[in-house]
Amino acid sequence: MQNETPKISSDALYQLIRNEKFDEFNRRKATGEKCDLRGHNFRGLDLRKLDLGGLDLSNCYFRQADMRGLNLTTCRLEGASLHDANVSGVYFPKELAPEEIELSRAVGTRMRYR
Repeated sequence: MQNETPKISSDALYQLIRNEKFDEFNRRKATGEKCDLRGHNFRGLDLRKLDLGGLDLSNCYFRQADMRGLNLTTCRLEGASLHDANVSGVYFPKELAPEEIELSRAVGTRMRYR
């Protein structure tokens, strides 16, 4: 994924997020429908109503996204970037050091696990 542009794919579940159809995304995810969100672009999106639990969000781009209150403890976030994202109240995986999260939020570095 290194040096690749964040994806905006035609994946059905990803398009539900892009089109702010959060209830439909959550419903389909809850029924076990699979989606591959690795490396996708979430720039500027309001993600607060999404159930992202258990998803692999590696190498995703969350610049200026509103992530307030999300529980990401069961998500994979290796290589994700949070530049200028609103992360107030977010529960992050314990494998991510607070310094990694803050560096990513402040200057856009990609997060590394311990």
